[in-house]
Amino acid sequence: MKSRLASASLALMAALNLGGCASQKVETYANEKPVLELAQYFNGTLDAYGVFTDRSGSVVKRFTVVMVCDWQGDQGTLDEDFTYSDGSKQKRVWHLTKLGNGRFSGKADDVVGEARGESSGNTFHWNYTLSLPVDGKVYEVQFDDWMYLVGDKVMLNKATMSKFGIRLGEVTLSFFKR
Repeated sequence: MKSRLASASLALMAALNLGGCASQKVETYANEKPVLELAQYFNGTLDAYGVFTDRSGSVVKRFTVVMVCDWQGDQGTLDEDFTYSDGSKQKRVWHLTKLGNGRFSGKADDVVGEARGESSGNTFHWNYTLSLPVDGKVYEVQFDDWMYLVGDKVMLNKATMSKFGIRLGEVTLSFFKR
C-alpha cells in the first residue's frame, strides 16, 4: 500500500512539474525583433490562412480569413471574414483597446467576457473564451493564443483550444499584410 501511495505521489509531483515547464512567458521575447506594434501591424488589410487540428494532430478544417483592420488612437477594429474548406462562412469583429504597457483587451460578439493580452518584443499573447457552435450546440472553449511577428508583413499564430483544462486541438494561422 505504501509503495502504491509513493508511486502515486511521485506521478502527481512529476505531472505538476511538467505543467509548470510547459507555460511560457511573453517577457521571454522582449528582445526579439522585429518588434510587434499591434496597432501598426493590424492596420489595413491582411490575409490569413489556417488549419484547425484535433488532439491527434489531424487537420479537421482548413480556412482563409480576410481582415480589414483600423485603429483610431487606442481603439482598434479587426473585421474578420472566414471562409472554411466546407464552404461555410463566418464573421467576427474584434474591438481592441490598448491599455498601456503592452497590454490589450478585446471583445467580439462570440467572445465570452473580455479577452486579455500582452505584447513583448515580436510576440503577442492573449487568452479568451469563445462561444463555438458545433452540430447545433454552442460550447464555451478557452483559447491560449500566441502570435509571433516574423517579418514586416508576416506573422505566425498558434492557439491552443481547451475545455475544463483539457486540450481539444490547435489553430495554426499565417498572416500576410497587404
